[in-house]
Parts: sequence; C-alpha cells; structure tokens
Amino acid sequence: MSANDAAVRIGVRCDAGVRGGAGHLVRCVALAEELRARGAEVVFLGEVSGSPWASAQLRDRGLPLSAAPSAPVRLAALACELRLDAVVLDSYDLPPGTGAALRKAGLPVLAVIDGDPLGQEADLYLDQNLGAERRPFDPPAPAATRLAGARYALLRDSVRRRGREPRREPVPRVLCFFGGTDSAGVAPAWAGALVATGRPFEATVVSPAPFAADGPITVIPPTDRLPELMAGADLVVTAAGSAIWELLYLGVPTALSWVADNQLIGYEELVGRGAAAGLGRAPDAAAVGVLARLLADPAAREEHGRRGGGLVDGRGRERVADALLRACR
Repeated sequence: MSANDAAVRIGVRCDAGVRGGAGHLVRCVALAEELRARGAEVVFLGEVSGSPWASAQLRDRGLPLSAAPSAPVRLAALACELRLDAVVLDSYDLPPGTGAALRKAGLPVLAVIDGDPLGQEADLYLDQNLGAERRPFDPPAPAATRLAGARYALLRDSVRRRGREPRREPVPRVLCFFGGTDSAGVAPAWAGALVATGRPFEATVVSPAPFAADGPITVIPPTDRLPELMAGADLVVTAAGSAIWELLYLGVPTALSWVADNQLIGYEELVGRGAAAGLGRAPDAAAVGVLARLLADPAAREEHGRRGGGLVDGRGRERVADALLRACR
C-alpha cells in the first residue's frame, strides 16, 4: 500500500438479486477486498435485493451500499458528490452512456465485461474469461487498456486462503450449486439428474428455495461455507459463471452446464480444454450419462481437475487493482 492508495475512494456500480444473480457482486467483492487491503475506500452503488446471502456479502465486510440513479448524468453527479476517484461498472443492464458520463466528469472507469462491452466506454476493460485474450475486441473507447484472460480472475479471500482437501472415502462427495441465487431455478432438476445416474454418491445441493430431494442429497440455502464445500468435493456440478474461477484455482473436478447465453463462451472454452466435463444446458439423458461416468470413474474426474488446476493463480485481483490504482493517479 502506498500513501496515494490510502487516499483513493473507489465506487463499484453493480446489482444483485434473484433475477440477475449474484455473480457480478461476488467478483466485485473480491476486488473490493484487495483494494481495502491496500488502504483504499470502497463504496458499492446499486441494489441488492431478494437474497439475504448476497446482502450479507457487503454487510459482513463492512462495505457500504448506496442506491444508484439509473441516468448516467445523475450517476456521475453522485460519484462527484461522494468524491470518488474512479468507478467500477459491472452490470449488463446499465445504459450504454454510463461510462461516457463518468469519464466526462473526470473519473477513470473500469468496466468488468464478459466478451461484449455492450457499448460502454471505459479506461480499463476487464474480461476474466478463459481465453479472452485471444478473442478479437473492438472497445468503444479505442485508447483503453484491456485486462483479458484468467490471469485477471477475481477471487475472494475465503477462496484464496484455501487448498483442496484430500479425500479417501469410496463414495464420491458431490456439490451442486448455481450461483448465489440460482436465478434460473435449475438446482432441483440437476439434483434429479444425479439420482437418475443410479451411482453411489453423497451430495450437497445449494438452493435458495427448499425442495424435497430423493436419494443421498442434503439441500441447504446459500452459504458462506461454499469455498469449504468446494474444497472438500470430489465433483462439483455448476454453471459456467463466475464461480468457475474459484473451482479452477482449487483444482476441483467440475461438470458444467450454462444457464445464461453469456456463459456459453466460458463453457465451450473450459470443456474444449478438458478443464471441465460438459453437461450441456439441460439435465437430459446425455447429461445423466456424463454424470454417471464421472461418479463411477475417479480417474476421469481427477483428470478434469488436473487440467483445470493452474489456470488461475489467485493473483488476478492484485493485477486488476494495480491497473485501477494507476489510473487514479
């Protein structure tokens, strides 16, 4: 931390809720942890609703949340009123002129994107998706700096301080979750797919809505124990959202689906590299077959974990914070 960093105030514009999920919030929390460790102040601007777990991510870390106006000019005025030195934008729903208005007000902007910048102007573009550095990119702000690829993946403290736990039990332990809110409501169907394999397993399924599950399945609400549960799993069934970077860091064998079109790029990249098993979008007969093979074959599971391990080194948030703080000076 430098004396300059200690004086910096960063605003983070993102939302979280049942409809849009909590992935944007989680990765921004990871960046906020890094910035605060360097002495910078961080304030979140937006709405977090419908998910007690998502709200707790800010409250438990003492990260303030203020309502944010939707109009770009009004957001820029609020940023100036709060005496912010830079603003992070992480949302698919912001008006395209948001970044331009903030930059016109003299504020550096970091836009966190997943491929398409959606017309948003920024000084820095962060695309942490695997292979992003190889894909063409035509930013609305031509002179911007691009931070692309898994070396910029944003991981929370609770993940970075963990290692994968050794397992010796013969029955595989499965973790099944779909973000902090399961916005697509798919957890029950994937729990059913696990049962349909007919293979021995013990599973924990994370779902904000309780449901009755057949077989050796425990259903729990969203929890801060997720990093612990990931580290102790023999197989994780999830979507190709922001949590995949945490799983790659931990080296946990993973079987992937996708619940939103913007996750398809990451899904195809990871499955194509063999860093995860591909389940497709629906828990159909083909997906059940893949799960049955993984549950029955420890070597096949571990090969995915081996190929995924090392793709994320855990220092991505340090690199992003370096670039953002340089833009503030």
